[in-house]
Amino acid sequence: MPPEPISVDAPGAIARPLLTQSWLDLAFLHWAADPADVAPLLPAGTVPDTLDGVTYVGLVAFRMHRVGWFRLPGVPYLGTFPETNVRLYSVDGHGRRGVVFRSLDASRLLPVAVARIGFRMPYVWSRMSVRADGDTVTYTSSRRWPGPRGAHSRITVRVGERIGEPTELEHFLTARWGMHGTFFGRPMYLPNAHPRWSLHRAELLECAEDLVAAAGLPTPVGEPVSVLYSPGVPARFGRPARPAGIPTP
Repeated sequence: MPPEPISVDAPGAIARPLLTQSWLDLAFLHWAADPADVAPLLPAGTVPDTLDGVTYVGLVAFRMHRVGWFRLPGVPYLGTFPETNVRLYSVDGHGRRGVVFRSLDASRLLPVAVARIGFRMPYVWSRMSVRADGDTVTYTSSRRWPGPRGAHSRITVRVGERIGEPTELEHFLTARWGMHGTFFGRPMYLPNAHPRWSLHRAELLECAEDLVAAAGLPTPVGEPVSVLYSPGVPARFGRPARPAGIPTP
C-alpha cells in the first residue's frame, strides 16, 4: 500500500487517550540520510519514509510537560522534564507514516525506568537543561545511564519569524501522526494527535553532539538541512494498533 498523503492535521481525534502530554520549546534539527543507512535500524514491517528519494535523521530537543495516563491530570514533577531524541522516519505496509525513536534522553530517572522496562522504549537517563535568554534557547544533555555514558549534546538556536506556509519538507519532518516500534517482539504502531504546529525559522548558533552516532547512525556531516523551532503543542496518544492496523479497544 502506498504511503498516506502528508497531512498537516491529525487524521482523527483521540477521544480516549492512553497518554496525554505537552511538548514545549522544541528545536528540530534534521540532516539528510541515505535510506540504505537507515533501513537496518527500523522495526520489522517498516521501511524508510522518503521525500524525493531522501530520508532524514532528526535531533529534537524540547521540554516534556505534565505527562498523564488516560484522562488523569498530568503529573507536574515526574511528568515534566527536558528531553532530546534521535528519530528516523518510517512507513509501514498499511501506508502509515511515523517516527522511530533510536534514543530518548530524559532527566527523570523514574519515567526512564518505566519506559524502558514496561514499554521497551530506548529512554536513557541524562543530566539536562533547557534555558531561554531572549530569543535564544539552549538545550544541554549529558548521558548517565545506561550509556554510552557521557554521550552529550549542546544545541543553541535563535528563534526567528513564524512560518506562514511551511514547505513540503517542513511538513514531512513535523506532521507525524504515529510511532512505529516493537513491543515484546511484535510490531507496534502508536497513533497520536495534536493541533497543527506553529513553526518558526531558527538559526543554529551551536551544535556539539554525539547522540546521533551513539544511536547507531553515521555522524552527521555539515550543517543541518532544516532548523525549526516551535513553542509547542498538547498531544494525545491513542491505544496501539494491532498488526492488521485495527486499533485495540
